[in-house]
Amino acid sequence: MLISQTARANLALSLAAFFWGTTFIAQREAMDFLKPMAYGGSRFTLGALCLLPLALARGRKLLSSPAADPGRLIRSWLTGAFISGLFVFVGISFQQYGLLWTTAGKGGFITCLYVILVPISLRCLGHKIVAGEAMGAVLALAGLYFLSLTAGDLSLSKGDGLVLIGAFIWAGHVLALGWLSPRTDSLMLGFGQALVCGLLALLSTVILGQWPTWGDLAASWLLILWGGVLSVALGFTLQVIGQKHARPAPAAIIMQMESVVAAIAGWLYLEEVITGRMFLGMALMLAGMLISQLWPILTRK
Repeated sequence: MLISQTARANLALSLAAFFWGTTFIAQREAMDFLKPMAYGGSRFTLGALCLLPLALARGRKLLSSPAADPGRLIRSWLTGAFISGLFVFVGISFQQYGLLWTTAGKGGFITCLYVILVPISLRCLGHKIVAGEAMGAVLALAGLYFLSLTAGDLSLSKGDGLVLIGAFIWAGHVLALGWLSPRTDSLMLGFGQALVCGLLALLSTVILGQWPTWGDLAASWLLILWGGVLSVALGFTLQVIGQKHARPAPAAIIMQMESVVAAIAGWLYLEEVITGRMFLGMALMLAGMLISQLWPILTRK
């Protein structure tokens, strides 16, 4: 039986969410050896190197086509790589610094608030927003309170706040890919955004004086491999492939499973404690995410 285009896109996005969710562990553990920019630069550069042979082969094939316009193809690739790579660099930077002061589980759930921010952003851009999306936003914000704020304290922790800013950036990234993916080859765009993010992170590493020693790299090589191959080379490329055939809002809903994977992984491998208050917050956020997805089905006549 042939798998539909939509089903393939959903599978690609689901796998991306799984890889990202497990990578929260590597991101937390790597901070014992590397500074945030050093880890980001290492894993995104590794991810770009993994994709380089495939990107070169794909680029030659595209340029050798009789109908190809080399100038247009190169301009399209450079534009897409810069825009998407810049979003990823800014988003991953806030996320990585935030994980210095929050848990992998909490970081995963707060990051996935972009699933609510995407439809809200679409509404601001003139697209229709349905009741289920509004209800989902309210539930998600209530969940964020119970997950991230202590009783009687109306302020976010330092780490939670940084990861929350990153969630806004990830929403912008999803919207940007929703526009870029249908216009640019998926593999070339995935390689381009990894390369741009890696170069920006390495440049920031030099500017901030976070360059690691060989001993630090040797101690964290498995974490760099984990983040570079699973999260960057596979996860972000699968997102680009999936969003070529999925609208931004449904894509964000599918990718919210990253938060569930992150929470379970943090509990299993990092022995992070999930309190009753945090569990309630996660449940409310998950309910908000699911309602925003299932509302059209539940209200269908």
